[in-house]
Amino acid sequence: MHFFVKLGLNLIKMRNLTLLLSTVIFVVLCTFVMYFLEPDNFESLLNTFYYVMTTFSTVGYGDYSPLTAAGKLFAVIMYMIGIGLLGVVIGKVVDVFSIFRKKREEGKVEYTQENHIIIIGWGKKTESAVDEILNSNESAEVVIVDTLPKSPFDVSLDRVHYIQGDTTEEETFNKANITKAKSVIIFSDDKIYEPSLRDAKTLTVAIVVERLAPTVHTTVEILTEKHTANFAHVNIDEFILSQETISSLAVRSAMYKGVSKVYSQLISRQHGEDLFKISKKDNWSTYHDAFKELLEQGATLIADREELDINRRLDEKIPDDAELYVICDNDTFEKIV
Repeated sequence: MHFFVKLGLNLIKMRNLTLLLSTVIFVVLCTFVMYFLEPDNFESLLNTFYYVMTTFSTVGYGDYSPLTAAGKLFAVIMYMIGIGLLGVVIGKVVDVFSIFRKKREEGKVEYTQENHIIIIGWGKKTESAVDEILNSNESAEVVIVDTLPKSPFDVSLDRVHYIQGDTTEEETFNKANITKAKSVIIFSDDKIYEPSLRDAKTLTVAIVVERLAPTVHTTVEILTEKHTANFAHVNIDEFILSQETISSLAVRSAMYKGVSKVYSQLISRQHGEDLFKISKKDNWSTYHDAFKELLEQGATLIADREELDINRRLDEKIPDDAELYVICDNDTFEKIV
């Protein structure tokens, strides 16, 4: 009994690769030995291998069994050692999956996919943004970067990943595979109450992001509009002025009742008419050509990049690199593209 206890402890202490090789060698050895002892009974090595595996796994269907004394004696030895060996292997495999799940939950597993959206900083805004992304695009994947000890999302969600680390360090963003990302969103840190300090931290993060991935589209939330000048040397693509935007929306809602519902439809793709970006088509020469064709399809052309005066420039030629924005529902957008 002491021998088997000692054997079991030694198996548990084995390294994974050593244990796996030992198991494979033992199974192959048992297969050849059993076939050598009873070739007429098992008929082929495949049948013998089948018998060995069912014996190890304690299934034992009984369709194959040793007939000779030597075969039965070896089967007993094989049974006692094999079950313990296979049990340890299965335990090791379960441990590997448990460790992987734990590391992923703690944000310690590197993200290796491409075309993902990285959101820096966790908060209510991040939660809403993730929901919006997942509802807007069925194939989009999101990587959240923060210092939380555990992922704020269920790790069983394949499209949401978490990376734990300092958001001002290069190593953290390398784990998020930032150079292969589609875009980056930097939210202001809600844990900092002083607006100037929050924008200062955002600037620090933005500098690191742009240094590592200058070609990736970057959107930054700032609290005070005058702080945008501090980002002049950083190649930020877009700014979101959170306090000014909320204040402006509240004022317009008070002055023009129902306007907030219009804003809600344009900034969310979960209901109503939405804002979509389309590319210039070959048969469109002027903005009038695009405006007329889109209108016939049920969409309204409203802007080229940040220029909102399309209706006053209908006779102008559309540049080849135009980024046109239309308002329509999702079905109409699918037909257009």
